[in-house]
Amino acid sequence: MKELVVCSGKGGTGKTSVVASFAALATRPVLADCDVDAADLHLVLSPHIEQREEFRSGREAVIRQENCAGCGTCREVCRFGAILAKPDGAGGESCAVDSLACEGCGVCVRMCPEQAIDFPETVCGAWFVSRTRFGPLVHAQLGIAAENSGKLVTLVRSRARNIAEEREGNLLIVDGPPGIGCPVIASLAGADLALVVTEPTLSGLHDLERVVLLARHFGIPVAVCLNKHDLNEAVAYKILNYCAQEELQIAGKVPYDPQVTAAQLARKSVVEHDSGPAAGAIEEVWNRIEKSLLEKPENRRLI
Repeated sequence: MKELVVCSGKGGTGKTSVVASFAALATRPVLADCDVDAADLHLVLSPHIEQREEFRSGREAVIRQENCAGCGTCREVCRFGAILAKPDGAGGESCAVDSLACEGCGVCVRMCPEQAIDFPETVCGAWFVSRTRFGPLVHAQLGIAAENSGKLVTLVRSRARNIAEEREGNLLIVDGPPGIGCPVIASLAGADLALVVTEPTLSGLHDLERVVLLARHFGIPVAVCLNKHDLNEAVAYKILNYCAQEELQIAGKVPYDPQVTAAQLARKSVVEHDSGPAAGAIEEVWNRIEKSLLEKPENRRLI
């Protein structure tokens, strides 16, 4: 099985639109949306959820009010200001935890003289296994202000790999998160090829450089797709020049096309909705990527 991760150094480059089109063009793919902080692949693929599981990670202090003596020890030892004093209704005070400020360190649990603080696992979100018109999709939704998205990404990828193996599939397509942080590392590690989607802006160039360095750190082959390349020819030239200097493979250039937005409004991939310039360019990118995935890593050349 081959694993393709489509990622970007910054958000808004068109990464998910490219993934949705690849899903339509590929043969029996398994899909994973690892952009768990802002998942949106489901908006295009309209999945039917077949399995839903809670995602638990980390712990959060919870004070049992009936056992709290209001001594204030927990407030004194909390480095994050997450313990609040509140009237107990009898002229005294008790303590309560601000769930948004609690870092789950557990110091208050250990130091409470009354042992009045519980420390349960936190429900941070949910993950899903769904059926789409192109194949199985594993995706997730991280809770508001929840952390540990890297751990959730690992869970999503692992389940998607299991499904691909069960189906004897030959391709896993991952919609990776933007940036270079922990969720991106969890998405990239062990992949066969990373396709970085960028755009002709200075921030696009800057963040392309960062994500390329990250992928190379893990020894992952990198190809580049320049989206909306005709919006700024000067910066597009800088990006292509950077790719040439770094010997990065160019999978293709996609022109700006209003039909991409029309496809999103219709909840379809670009190649399903239209046969215009963007759809044709994305199909050419896919043909190069598909051919490259079949080759040995040392022989991959997309230009």
